[in-house]
Amino acid sequence: MSGAAEAGLTPVKVNAVLMRGVNDDEAPDLLRYCVEHGYELRFIEQMPLDAQHGWRRDTMVTADEILARLEADFSLEAADAETRGSAPAELFHVRGARFPNGEQATVGVIGSVTRPFCGACDRVRLTADGQIRNCLFAREESDLRVLLRGGATDEEIAERWTAAVAAKLPGHGINDPSFLQPARPMSAIGG
Repeated sequence: MSGAAEAGLTPVKVNAVLMRGVNDDEAPDLLRYCVEHGYELRFIEQMPLDAQHGWRRDTMVTADEILARLEADFSLEAADAETRGSAPAELFHVRGARFPNGEQATVGVIGSVTRPFCGACDRVRLTADGQIRNCLFAREESDLRVLLRGGATDEEIAERWTAAVAAKLPGHGINDPSFLQPARPMSAIGG
């Protein structure tokens, strides 16, 4: 991380997933480290995107639990909701803490499961193998690679992209009893 900062690749963002019984007691220490070094920390709820399809809601550390663990050591204040826009992270100011550059220290929490933000989401992902995913939890993908390799025109590629975005569902459905985890895990989707 320091190498990225030294190379000017800033801001350096650190994503962390707390796992019950593994590292869920380390949240304050990680925030302290990131504040001291000027890294933007984001805690992400564990999502049903594991290769083993073994994700269970009862083992997930929720956004509320993450905040409670942080608030045991820090005073947090929710940042202006308008600054969030379509970003997945809810931002919190760490009262009394500043990054080395003098900016107000912040921490983000991405509660994809317990605090879904689907209504504001404008994210689309292009996978390493050329598939368009209009949601991390989409069970279908649009193949852009075949068009690119087949010599498609810019207009044909744009039409495929537009169709993929237009098919975006209003929510990921994790909280629906009929939810099915995508076949491809996060490591195959990219992220």
